Amino acid sequence: MRFLFALAALFLLGTFSPPGTYRPAPPPAVSFVRFEPVPLDSGDPERRRLGRLTFLGGWRLSSNDPRFGGLSSLHVEGGEALAFSDSGWMIRFPLPSAGAEVKGEIRLVADGPGAAARRKALRDVESMAVAGNHVWLGFERRNVIWRYDRRSWRSETGAAPSEMRAWSANRGAEAMVRFPDGRFLVIAEGSGHGGPALLFAGDPAVEGTPVTQMRYQPPDGYRTTDAALLPDGRILIVNRRWRLLEGLSAKLSLLRGRLAPGAVLHSEEVADFHRPVTFDNMEGLSVTREGGRTIVWLTSDDNYSPLQRTLLMKFALE
Repeated sequence: MRFLFALAALFLLGTFSPPGTYRPAPPPAVSFVRFEPVPLDSGDPERRRLGRLTFLGGWRLSSNDPRFGGLSSLHVEGGEALAFSDSGWMIRFPLPSAGAEVKGEIRLVADGPGAAARRKALRDVESMAVAGNHVWLGFERRNVIWRYDRRSWRSETGAAPSEMRAWSANRGAEAMVRFPDGRFLVIAEGSGHGGPALLFAGDPAVEGTPVTQMRYQPPDGYRTTDAALLPDGRILIVNRRWRLLEGLSAKLSLLRGRLAPGAVLHSEEVADFHRPVTFDNMEGLSVTREGGRTIVWLTSDDNYSPLQRTLLMKFALE
């Protein structure tokens, strides 16, 4: 049974997404997001520690809207979660509170690469950065980065950086971080032996922005799925691994190394997600502050599959 589950997970972690993801049936008049609490460890419901993280809450998310799911990027701000799916849907909803159900918003951005297309390959958003009223989206397979106005969701500019053109179609801009000085770090999903990392001197959605090329070496056999900037300037990275006999696992780590031409960046483990800990295909990461504490939010991509879950997990980084 474990072998069959692992085999199914391998299939789901590829490019699979059922035809229902794109069916033209009209969405519901109102989209709801439901929250079902989950523990950090079902075998030890009182458990709160995982590495350097303290568990503050976890929820399994569901919706009456078939467009909900596939969350591959996450931004938490002002009591609200903004996410994008690997099918190009913008998904926005209030954070879990006392209620078990909230109204959400699900829509396509007004324009951009493949916005009106039904093909997943043209709409696969895997990374996001937010600053003020601007949002940058990294489109996998197209290997492009577009900038949007967050109020209107109209595109402002887009670019296909030459340094990204040779990236694998299914291992594109998986993580994107914007620094306060306007620089951007973009990391490819790569392979289990690492992948390209690019430091843009300015806006990556503008053609011709100078780029410094590096590589990121994740933990053994893992691949990058997202990154976020901590208040102290360090970079937190989510790394995911799939192995035939063990299935999925994930590691949260801190980037180590100087951002310099040709550098090979490594990371230091913060937390290791493996059974019996509650987790799934972890792909979205966001960092906020609460009462002087650094809060880490993680979400998972269920690949629109009944065999997987959309999770939202909240931790304090100690």
